[in-house]
Amino acid sequence: MNTKNDVEVVINGKQYTMSGYESSEYLQKIATHINEKFTLFKEQEGYSRLDTDMKYIMLAINLSDDYHKAQNSANDLRIENEEMGKEIFNMKHEMISMQAQMEALEEKLKVLEEEKKKAEHDVIRLETELGTPPGKNKNK
Repeated sequence: MNTKNDVEVVINGKQYTMSGYESSEYLQKIATHINEKFTLFKEQEGYSRLDTDMKYIMLAINLSDDYHKAQNSANDLRIENEEMGKEIFNMKHEMISMQAQMEALEEKLKVLEEEKKKAEHDVIRLETELGTPPGKNKNK
């Protein structure tokens, strides 16, 4: 079972204790992300005039937006991964089919080469029987 970690963090200039079963590094990373959001807000005109509640609502909205965009991105990647898996499966199937065709053609080539060799022997035999020197045809 994981142990609960308590980590001292500074968020928006104030010290807080974050608790969780995640690693201390992870909890610090969360605090850093929140601080980055506050830094971006502070760069925007009019942010300093907002009351504290509105500042935290903006933070919540932005963090929720980040979360949903990350979920959509992960879902898109999952779908793309599934599609690539299907494409790989189809390519492997096609490759196996092409290998089978190639093997069949190689076998057919062997048969044709044997038939050619037999036909050449038959030509030589027939020319010998006719008294024509091999490779010379009287009708030429």
